[in-house]
Amino acid sequence: MKIARIETFLAPPRWMFVRVETDEGVVGWGEPVVEGRAEPVRAAVEVLTEYLIGQDPMRIEDHWQVMTKGGFYRGGPVLSSAVSGLDQALWDIKGKHYGVPVYQLLGGPVRERIRAYAWIGGDEPEEIRDALTAQIEAGFTAVKMNGCGRMTPVATRAEIRAAVRRAETAREVLGDDRDFGLDFHGRVSPANARRLLPLLAEAAPLFVEEPVLSEHMDIVPDLVNASPIPIALGERLYSRREFIAPLRAGVAILQPDISHAGGISELRRIAALAEPHGAQLAPHCPLGPVALAASLQLAFTTPNFLIQEQSIGIHYNQGAELLDYVADPEPFRFTAGQLSRTDRPGLGIEVDEAAVRTADRRGHAWRNPVWRHADGSLAEW
Repeated sequence: MKIARIETFLAPPRWMFVRVETDEGVVGWGEPVVEGRAEPVRAAVEVLTEYLIGQDPMRIEDHWQVMTKGGFYRGGPVLSSAVSGLDQALWDIKGKHYGVPVYQLLGGPVRERIRAYAWIGGDEPEEIRDALTAQIEAGFTAVKMNGCGRMTPVATRAEIRAAVRRAETAREVLGDDRDFGLDFHGRVSPANARRLLPLLAEAAPLFVEEPVLSEHMDIVPDLVNASPIPIALGERLYSRREFIAPLRAGVAILQPDISHAGGISELRRIAALAEPHGAQLAPHCPLGPVALAASLQLAFTTPNFLIQEQSIGIHYNQGAELLDYVADPEPFRFTAGQLSRTDRPGLGIEVDEAAVRTADRRGHAWRNPVWRHADGSLAEW
């Protein structure tokens, strides 16, 4: 069996899919994208296609090595995301060829269900009570929200208090039996993070995500020691080597993205790296159905998996939703906030190819907002 054809599709609201077809008619799907930079990733997939056409799709690890290390210049979000989507597609092909889910090829399942959380609140969350109540009524036992909107580098007392009140409100509505994660999205300066984390301890979030940008890794040990709240990060890290520093710093929850950090092949190694450090895996995934399906395959076979992000209803989804691109929504049916294991082969979903091709004709050019402070200077989004 040989790889015969590779196509990419830009699909609203901000996703990209790759379709890999073999000369025997087996088709695998992946999701290679950098949100807001889909076009450069598409070009990177086209370059990697030059190597993959005519190759045996079963040799996933060898292809991963060549795609990531076969060039003099390596790494970065664009190349790593291109590799990620192609890696997902190759695993999909292999599972379909043998008639088994990918998790069976990775050692078999360690759990029957996967806990997931729902997003609330949008980019600059204000009124969250109704949104929290709606997710409770939908059966979710965990939610995530941004911990703040834009924040000045040395925040006022009002800015700090607003972030703390938001967490207190979430705890009040959710009670003690449900969880919430706070995502600071790298918007908080190191100085503000040192102030905020101790004040948030009483609300007991499940985790605080990206309290600072990943480029400030040198201060993460101080933040870990500043509060009992578990620190989570990793969506802007692209290889297992980049996760060594946060693990040594005591980060409790790693959040690599299966569409950015090397696909299924690399995320399983990141999970294994985390395990002896006592760290948990909570894959980042505010993306489409293929990325979520690939994340679930990994979660079913990963002992130190904690919880899964998913994008159904997320505020980024304008004009299209995750379920618009699957022929059967059953694998994404939530029961009490959990997704159940199935025995469907490959990634476990059937992509609606007609819907994907139609979406590509419409395309998208999604870009993240550019925020500014009151004085006109650039603010972290």
